[in-house]
Amino acid sequence: MTFLGIDLGSRAVKIALINRKVLIKEAVIGTMTFYRDYTSYIDGKIHVDFKKIGIDGEVKIVSTGYGRNNVRVHSGEIINEIKAHVYGALYQTELKDFTLLDIGGQDTKIVKVEKGIITDLILNDKCAASSGRYLENMASVLEIPLDKLINCYKSPVNLNTTCAVFGESELIDKIAKGHSLEELAAGVNYSLYQRIKPLLKDFRNKLLVLTGGVANNRAIQKYLEEDFKEIVIPKRPQLNGAIGCAYFAAQRMGGR
Repeated sequence: MTFLGIDLGSRAVKIALINRKVLIKEAVIGTMTFYRDYTSYIDGKIHVDFKKIGIDGEVKIVSTGYGRNNVRVHSGEIINEIKAHVYGALYQTELKDFTLLDIGGQDTKIVKVEKGIITDLILNDKCAASSGRYLENMASVLEIPLDKLINCYKSPVNLNTTCAVFGESELIDKIAKGHSLEELAAGVNYSLYQRIKPLLKDFRNKLLVLTGGVANNRAIQKYLEEDFKEIVIPKRPQLNGAIGCAYFAAQRMGGR
C-alpha cells in the first residue's frame, strides 16, 4: 500500500508519498493555493483532488499541522504535530537519541527523543518572534530577499525588542543610524536564536536534529553550533512533518 502524509502548515501545505517505506513523491504547495485549487469542502471535511497533484490509486492518508484542528481531510487520520515531526526525524536520520528542534512558520517545537521515544517537549506557539514569520517580516523591512538574510551571521546588531511587531520599529531605527544591511540581517537572525536558546537549556544533548523551513537558515545553524557538538539537518527539513505522517502510517500497517 502507498501512504500519504499531509502537513497542513500556516504558510505551505507539504505532501509526502511513501511506498514500501521509500519516499516516492513530495510536494510543497502554498496554503491558499492548496485550498483554492486542489480541494473542495463537503459536509465539514476537505476533499482533496489528488489527481491534480499527480497522485493516483489507493492511498492511506494521515495528516497533521497548523490546520489539523480546523480542517479534517476526507478519509484521513489525524496525528499531532509532535508525533509527526518525531516520526519524520526517525525516518530521515535513522537516529534514535537526539534533541529535535523544529522552527516553523508560526511556532517552534523542541522534543527530546531517547531510544526512539519522546521523553520531554516544549512548544512556543504564542509569539511570531520565535518563528519563520519573524524572519520574513524583517527581510521585508530590510527590503532584501529572505535567501540573503538567512546567510548573514557576522557582527550582528543587538536588537532588544522581543516582539516581532515592535521589532520593526527598532530595526528601522538601526537602519537610520547607519548600520550595514549585513549587520542588520545578522542581528535579526541572532535575535531569533536568542529567543530559542533559553528553551533549549533543559534539552542539552550532543546531537541536535534541526527541521522546519528555518533549518536552511545558515546563520541559525552557526549560532546553534555554540550549544551542540553535532547538528544534523535532514535532506528535506521542510517536509519533515509530512514525511512523518506517511512513515507513521507505513509503520502501523507494516506492523499489522
